[in-house]
Amino acid sequence: MRNHSLLLLLFSSLSACVQQPPAIDESMRRVDAQLPADFAGSWQRNYARDDDVNRALQQAWYDLARATPDRYDTTAGMAAPSQRDADAVVALARFTELITRSDDITIVQNDQEIRVERDDDFSLVCRFENGMSQPVENPGGAEICGWDGEDLVSQLTLADGLTVLHRFTISADGNELRVVTTVSSPTSRVPFTLQRFFRKFERPQSKFHCVETLTMKRVCSTKAEDE
Repeated sequence: MRNHSLLLLLFSSLSACVQQPPAIDESMRRVDAQLPADFAGSWQRNYARDDDVNRALQQAWYDLARATPDRYDTTAGMAAPSQRDADAVVALARFTELITRSDDITIVQNDQEIRVERDDDFSLVCRFENGMSQPVENPGGAEICGWDGEDLVSQLTLADGLTVLHRFTISADGNELRVVTTVSSPTSRVPFTLQRFFRKFERPQSKFHCVETLTMKRVCSTKAEDE
């Protein structure tokens, strides 16, 4: 959470008063008694398969050129967006890279909740009650989840119009996880997308045992002391 203030600063730099349309509709929010996929476990980044940020930025520039054909420079053979459009895409790229920087994540799942715990960032939380996913308030804004087949989709919407969409896809053997993050803002003509890949691994058991006290403070001790 030490970078939480930095996240809020970036949220502000991308702010606007226009809300993005929701990406998750009511049909995606419906769930049966059993969730479509199990993402539980510890996951470590597979950097060899990750998207390269610069290449993703080039793709965003290409998309921007298609979105603004009147500003396409046929002589240079490349997009010639306004400085404002260029700055908006670069800001999205920096923000997306920042929020997808975790080396590993831990996912805890049961029939009512999926919690994605990330390094130096607040957890993503999906809750399910009465056959529907339920909105959850996060430090950045409101989160809602849904299912697209066996893919879990998390949508975080901020009051200033920035939208962060995470799509989680697990491999058939359950050992690889792909997380596609798309960030969009009313200040940018195009969104920015990055793919991150993770491998399942066994996390070493902690030497510390922690409990939450009635005063809402965490007290930790070594297992040797407990014994």
